[in-house]
Amino acid sequence: MTQPQDNEPRFVISPKILAKLNEKHAVTEQEVIECFYNSDDGDDLEDTREQHQTLPPTLWFLAYTDKGRLLKVCFVFQEEKQTFYVKSAYEPNTAEITLFNALTGKDYYY
Repeated sequence: MTQPQDNEPRFVISPKILAKLNEKHAVTEQEVIECFYNSDDGDDLEDTREQHQTLPPTLWFLAYTDKGRLLKVCFVFQEEKQTFYVKSAYEPNTAEITLFNALTGKDYYY
């Protein structure tokens, strides 16, 4: 977990999620945070699939890491705490890239 400075947001990744990111997806905490800072504000999409319904809602976006790796990042944001709770992050499949591009007007690719 990174520590915020002044009004910076916090990023929380539980030990269980961090282990899954490292072992299953070979994604580091640093890469996830880079994606948050490299993403365009307002491009977060809500995950409306029934099994992923949460309150506050689960959101996701695509962004590149500083080294150019494209990741899909899924998270819950608690505005009152200015905290992002990361649920998952991995390289998106073609369908996810196509959907994100169609809904946001972006042109992400591998």
